[in-house]
Parts: sequence; structure tokens; C-alpha cells
Amino acid sequence: MLADLHEAPSSLTINTDVCIIGSGVAGLTLARTLLARGVHVCLLESGGRDHEDPIHRLGDGDNTGFPYYELQESRLRLLGGTTAIWGGRLAELDPEDFEAKPWVPHSGWPISKDDLAEHYRAAWKTFDMPAEAEVPGWLDAEAKRLAQASDSALEVGYWRFDTRFNRFTHRNIEDVTGHPRAQVWLHATVTRIQATEDGSRIDHVVARDMAGHKAIVRAQRYVLAAGGIENARLLLASNDVWKNGLGNAYDQVGRYFMEHPHARGGRVVTERSWPLLKVLARSHRHRGTRLAALLRPSRALQEREGILNTAFTLGARQSADASMFLPLKLYNTLKHRLPPTEAGRRLWMFTKQSAVWLHEHIDPLRPWLLLKSGRRELAIVVRAEQAPNPSSRVRLGNRRDAFGIPRVELDWRFADIDKRTLQVINRHFDAMLQRTGLGRVETQDWLNEDGPLWQTDPLISSHSFGGYHHMGTTRMSASPRTGVVDADCRVHGIDNLYVAGSSVFPTSGWANPTLTIAALAVRLGEHLAVRKEREDVFVPQTIYSAPQKVAAR
Repeated sequence: MLADLHEAPSSLTINTDVCIIGSGVAGLTLARTLLARGVHVCLLESGGRDHEDPIHRLGDGDNTGFPYYELQESRLRLLGGTTAIWGGRLAELDPEDFEAKPWVPHSGWPISKDDLAEHYRAAWKTFDMPAEAEVPGWLDAEAKRLAQASDSALEVGYWRFDTRFNRFTHRNIEDVTGHPRAQVWLHATVTRIQATEDGSRIDHVVARDMAGHKAIVRAQRYVLAAGGIENARLLLASNDVWKNGLGNAYDQVGRYFMEHPHARGGRVVTERSWPLLKVLARSHRHRGTRLAALLRPSRALQEREGILNTAFTLGARQSADASMFLPLKLYNTLKHRLPPTEAGRRLWMFTKQSAVWLHEHIDPLRPWLLLKSGRRELAIVVRAEQAPNPSSRVRLGNRRDAFGIPRVELDWRFADIDKRTLQVINRHFDAMLQRTGLGRVETQDWLNEDGPLWQTDPLISSHSFGGYHHMGTTRMSASPRTGVVDADCRVHGIDNLYVAGSSVFPTSGWANPTLTIAALAVRLGEHLAVRKEREDVFVPQTIYSAPQKVAAR
């Protein structure tokens, strides 16, 4: 059932098995998993089918640390969430990303990649892709040849791309919105997560719309799936029982905010750019799948040099001190200035798909000619892992939104290891290039010892600050002293409250988070389904009286 709080009575109560707050990749994947296991689901979405400016402005906040995107522009509030403008990159975390590393403070997951293996396979199916990537033979051989020339310091990785950009929008999720065991409520902004008097369970959540309608949702289990900023915000703002917020007895909620920050690492000086462009500066189509290669430090190099698992590619870019090229200005205007309505998103996606088509059919000839003519340089394009840093955090600010909920302040911070990782990678990439006679690396000035910890560059990527990946703010941990949720994504100390999404990531690796978000959502859905089978459940229904309890069948 798809319903709208705008059209509901002024006050109602909804009973269900599992209440999910948020309808992005995490919320929808979780809902599908639960529905397939016979569980009744109520999914609450703050927005409607499309962008609405008053709803969008609920996500406004303030940046108080390292410069970042305007917070309301860094995520969407509508059915399907921010996937409506998702770029489609998919990759699994590497096994070492889950491990505790002595040289990376606060690293380590309470689960291993093996624990997530079957769920990764299920997640690939969500995107209609096989778990194992098929790479063109020539690309695999050329990429491995480059990596071997680094004396095993660098390794090859691959992104795959989901080309169905509207996979999670309202037109393509009727299997959820039309399911007899699902209630999907639009314009249902959760304003409070109400704990019981002793704080050990959640009693209900309150959802409201702009017109004054109110819903109370009572469930056996509650799952926050509202993104890395909103998950922390709601936990912190629900502070009438726990004064510091839910799951925050040890001041962990909102800390460890991570992105995949972008940067210009330097440039390659070469007379032989073609083989590098062919492998590391373009995407490829193979048997219906679009993919792209990258280089990253090997596990051995990470351990030997004490660095992070940062990825980089190459690209023909304007120099750092140049004026922005007109087509890039146009793309940025479409991406960041047009309202993200369905029409606006289609225009942006048409522009993006046109650029991809040209990229695949003309490159590497176009960038090669630009490099030869001196109009571009061969830049090192960094998409970095960021170290978990407790000082990098989301807080509640003094300003409030239309519902009276405190707006967030993002204090984004970097650490020495973030910068040092690029210094080490550049050194080994330079050795590889010189060993193969392909050129040399000129490191960017900001990477000198007296430079800043990080420096963004609007000419290196259309997304200058990072990938819009909000991670770490409700991190998974074995103890409430070091995180917010346990290995099952349950909030420490609260029996029936869970969190889904990249906010539970203790570390981020180089891989874009979407695939891991989906895998964790599948895993959480299976866990909740098993719990439901073992315990009494509420009768799922929409009512205007007290809930009824029955024995599980």
C-alpha cells in the first residue's frame, strides 16, 4: 500500500512488525528482504514521489569544519532517496577493510568480509549483475602488467556501473509499494523516536507532515535508514529519556564522520600517455556491463607503510590554476543548481549519459589529443579512503527546522594519515612509471610537508569535495564505548532499535558504499525475520485505538 500522510486523518496509529525510517537503498532493500520472508513492514518517507522544496529544506544545516557541500544539497528527501541522482558505481569492500589495523586508530569491524559474502552475492542480484565481474582479457592483462611493475606495491581494482539510474525511484518499486504486507507512507517525517521509561526499548515513533497530520507507529522492531547524517540527527534529537540521545551513553553518536574525499594528487609527465589513458582514464563495456579500472595500495604496502586503502585513476584535466572549462561549468550547474525534480534529474542524467557515450566511443583519442596539444595535463585523480576520526562529527546545532528539530552541524576533519597515504602512493606510482619508461610523477604542492592536511580541486572532479558518501556516524562495534550498533546493527542497549546504511561503517575503504549498504540491509533483514519467527508480533494494521498482541504463527 502506498499512502500519503497529507491525505490521512489528523491523527492515526499504525501497527506493524518492522518500521523502517527512510526509503533509499538501505530502506528499500531491507523492506524487500523482510517482505520475502513474510514480515509486515511500514516504511516512512519524509518526502513525496518527487522533489518538494519545503521538504528538501528540512535537511539544511551548517558546515563548521573543512568546507563541504551545502548540507541540504548533499542528499534528497523523496521516495527512493538520494539514489535518484546516484552515479551507479558498485564495488565490494576489500577483506582488509574489515580488519583492525594497528596503524589506523579506531579501525576494524566486528564482522569479517566472509560474514558478508552471501549477502554481497544477494546485493549484486539487486542490481542485476553477477557476483564475479567479467573483465575484458586485454584490460585485465594491461592493468595487471602495470601493477606488477610496481613491485606489488599497487593492485588493480574495478568499479562496475549500474546503468539503470532510476532503479529505486517510485516508478520502479511497485513490488514494495503494491505489496499486501507493506505500508509505504509519504510525507511522514519522523520527529521523535520514543523510548520506554527505562530506555531499554522503543515504544513508538512519531511522524508528521507539514499540514499538521500526525502518525504514531508501533512496531516490534524499528530501523533507522535515513542516511549518515539524519540517522545520527534523529538519535541525538530523541533525548527525552536518554539525555544525550539514543545509543549515546558514551558520546559515540555522530562521531567518525567519513567521506570518500576527492583530490588532485599530482600529474604524470609523459610522452607515452596512450597506454595509461587506455587502462586508467576511461570506462569500458564488456558483455553488457560498464566497468572501470583503478589502482590502489596492496595490503602489504598498507601494512609496511602504515597507510589507507585509497584508490586513484588518471584523467586529462585542466591544470589546477586554470579557469573552469565551459562544459564542466554546465554539468555543475545542472547537478548543483537545478532543482532535483524528476524533470531536472532527467536533464542531468541525459547530460551525464551523453558524456559517458562520448567517453566510451572517442576516448582515449580525445584526451590524448588534448594532452598532445598542451591543453590538458595527465592528472592523478584521487578517490580516497578517509581514516575514522572521532573529532570528525555530526552535532545538533542551535537552529531548528520547521518541525522544531535541531538542525545539524557537520564538523568534517582530516588526519595526518589521509595526506601521508597520497604521498606514499605517489612515490610508488612514480617508481612504477619510471621502471616501465612511461613517465614520472610530479606531486601536487599541497602534498608537501608544510601543506594543508587536504585540498579539494573543482577541476579534478565534477564532485569536488567527495562522493556524497556519509559514513561512520553510527558505527558498528563490539562495545558501546567504541560505537553505536553491534554486529547485528542493533543499537547498543536498546533491544528493538536498529540502524541500516553506511552510517554503520567503522571504516570506508575505497569502494563506493552502495553495494555494501545493500548487502548489510539483506543481512539485517534476515536477522529481523529470524527474530520475528521466534517472538510474539503485533497485528499489522492501521487503527485508531490501542494495539492488539497475538501469538506468532
